[in-house]
Amino acid sequence: MTLVDPGKVLTDPVSLEAYGKDWTKHYPPAPSAIVFPKTIEQVQAIVHWANAHKVALVPSGGRTGLSAGAVAANGEVVVAFDYMNQILGFNAFDRTVVCQPGVVTRQLQTYAEEQGLYYPVDFASSGSSQIGGNIGTNAGGIKVIRYGMTRNWVAGLKVVTGKGELLELNKDLIKNATGYDLRQLFIGAEGTLGFVVEATMRLDRAPRNLTAMVLGTPDFDSIMPVLHAFQGKLDLTAFEFFSDKGLAKILARGDVPAPFATDCPFYALLEFEASTEDVANEALATFEHCVEQGWVLDGVMSQSESQLKNLWKLREYLSETISHWTPYKNDISVTVSKVPAFLRDIDAIVSEHYPDYEVVWYGHIGDGNLHLNILKPEHMSKDDFFASCAKVNKWVFEIVERYNGSISAEHGVGMTKRDYLGYSRSPEEIACMKAIKAVFDPNGIMNPGKIFAPE
Repeated sequence: MTLVDPGKVLTDPVSLEAYGKDWTKHYPPAPSAIVFPKTIEQVQAIVHWANAHKVALVPSGGRTGLSAGAVAANGEVVVAFDYMNQILGFNAFDRTVVCQPGVVTRQLQTYAEEQGLYYPVDFASSGSSQIGGNIGTNAGGIKVIRYGMTRNWVAGLKVVTGKGELLELNKDLIKNATGYDLRQLFIGAEGTLGFVVEATMRLDRAPRNLTAMVLGTPDFDSIMPVLHAFQGKLDLTAFEFFSDKGLAKILARGDVPAPFATDCPFYALLEFEASTEDVANEALATFEHCVEQGWVLDGVMSQSESQLKNLWKLREYLSETISHWTPYKNDISVTVSKVPAFLRDIDAIVSEHYPDYEVVWYGHIGDGNLHLNILKPEHMSKDDFFASCAKVNKWVFEIVERYNGSISAEHGVGMTKRDYLGYSRSPEEIACMKAIKAVFDPNGIMNPGKIFAPE
């Protein structure tokens, strides 16, 4: 293959293993080759070659996905964007940055800070995830309650379709009422329509004096009135929650201090801009109100940037910490008002069918997104554990469907959720989605087997 620069095609077993997978452990990687394009023209050449030879392509970014959307399990060629990793331009007036798809999320965040601005899409894998992958999954994270998902920050895209065509979408415009916004189709498409080869990302003003509070609650039902109370007084930039089991795993690491001495079943972490002393006082007054109402048992507020970072570690370290137990994950969502009843119903199902398994709850509760993590017992094989957990998916997703929720709030569908797509999408919607894919990828070479189950 001479479609890319010399040395930019790998077929050795170590590379195939590394680049053929993401953070999921459900499917063994089995790609045939890894290619590393450096230009848009090379990406187009790869796609034209793949069409001519009927070879499937799988995009690979930071490989931090949790739905097997970047797994090459069936001899596909992996297209890795590690060498398309440059920031190509900055417009201070428009507050936009032009990025290649391999730009790492933290790289963009740091660049924004150097310009006195802010890129607000943030999550635990920001140090390794890439912008192209974030766009492909419409990544969310910890700031969605204030800033929204990745799609809110994409001003324009250049994409190479499954036919090898180069499309420039939206051209960075704020207002553009000229028919279908094809840019939005590619955001969240998981590489099934084509590859993002350049993205113009919007930036925001830098937040002022970010301050966090961690509050312990007597039960889950108390978290929602706490959210409502603080939202009525402050513009929150984040509102997260985690259970006592999750906190115990974090504290067992030995490198993160407990927020306070009181043991509580659930914890809320909220963040806001304490831009003035009045705002900080309002936060303290709201905390006192929540204590008086019995919604909060104890709490702490950061007084410095280092304390802010330590409080955030209680939430951000969770995914990495519990990975030791090879957790079975579900990333589900409903509208915020339905969260308490929804969690109770899900928890009842899990407790009934998995009484001997340890369950860790956490999530972005301010936007209705819950992460259910069932931890694998040490004595149990991975295959037996996943097979056991898969049995309950039907019941969990039936509850999701009953609440008009989503089987995948922010991790995409990939292969792990594709068989359950009908719980969140109607047959008519799925038919429209497949028709859209056929327009952009008529030969079905772009990340096949993702989102839709093979027919």
